[in-house]
Amino acid sequence: MKTNNVNSVSFTNSNIGLGLKAMSKIVAVQEGGAGLSNIRFIQDTATGLVPKAVFARSKADLGENSFLELSESALVYYCPALLGKVFKNIYSKRLPADLQKQISTPAVELLKQKGNKALLPVKAAIALGAFAIPLIEFTLNYIKNLMTLKVFKQGNFENIANLNKDKKEDTEFNKKIEISAKKNILTAAGIYAGCLALGGMLAVRGNKSKALQDISELILAPGTKLFRNNKKKADFFNKYFSLDFADNNGKFALSRGQLTSCVLVGGAGYFGASKDRGKQNFLETLFRFPLVGFYIICGNELLEKGFRKLLYKNNKCRDLINEQLEVPKLKDLKEIAIKKGGKFDEVYKKLLKQKCVIAGVPLLFGIGVMGFFIAGTSNFFTKYRYNTENKIRNSSKTK
Repeated sequence: MKTNNVNSVSFTNSNIGLGLKAMSKIVAVQEGGAGLSNIRFIQDTATGLVPKAVFARSKADLGENSFLELSESALVYYCPALLGKVFKNIYSKRLPADLQKQISTPAVELLKQKGNKALLPVKAAIALGAFAIPLIEFTLNYIKNLMTLKVFKQGNFENIANLNKDKKEDTEFNKKIEISAKKNILTAAGIYAGCLALGGMLAVRGNKSKALQDISELILAPGTKLFRNNKKKADFFNKYFSLDFADNNGKFALSRGQLTSCVLVGGAGYFGASKDRGKQNFLETLFRFPLVGFYIICGNELLEKGFRKLLYKNNKCRDLINEQLEVPKLKDLKEIAIKKGGKFDEVYKKLLKQKCVIAGVPLLFGIGVMGFFIAGTSNFFTKYRYNTENKIRNSSKTK
């Protein structure tokens, strides 16, 4: 690392080593300016697609998992902000200029101020417009079923998972899968039409109606609306169940509440589509989804907090972790290194290593456990259940 120009030192400097350089870039993405989108896309790909590809049981299994994981991640992590921008342009035109500047401010903060009567319904209308994302997430599971029927000519999960060596397909069974898929896709479209209708009403008449104001608050800040006298519950519901966008320097970004809605609504599609394809598919989803869904919502946040506590307790990484278990941003490390004195490049590299350990170990643990372990064990238990049930069935026939 160069020392003649402190400002030129960068975590991407080639002299810090390939491993540290790569991990630093991941941390930079994690703390970057795209809300939760970039790091969650990386986490989902690492914990979802890669393990499923490694443990793929057939071409159909690999094909549908690749389609589902990539389309879901792109949809959930990049489309909300795009849709938010589209509906912002549609609904915010009638707002005064001063309110337009506050359109990305979280509703929880706006509710602490006065004079936002016209702004909240517009924000709620934008949020309802972006509710297309969880609804499309719901339909993707049924689209996946249709794709597998069309491309691989398979509908029975026992064949897709390579459990049944006969590979026989029931035409009538596959027809039911197709009918159910199309029905649920149309249902999602109908629900979204209702969201758009309500959104239009909120945008046009929201500032004149107390009922619409209440609906807006419930959509954007459910905790504040439902638990005015309980801050802990209010904060929890606002964080995980608000459909409001996060604020990324005046731009819309994916919020944790929107992510939760995608997991919950998408989960309904997961279970429904898997049930259509048979008992084994449903049971595999029942085993995998609660764990993966929880991890997607919380990311590696809980793991990271626990790991920080462990490090601090054992007197590790104390240069960066304070008593409140707070850790400075990557961009602040240079300034900290300068204040500490000594050889700048050595101090900076030490701080960088600590930063990567603090953020990287929980992330890698999550990928290993939530990704490969769950993918492997779910496949194992599916095969075990199928073989056990077959043995019981065959033994009962011979009696």
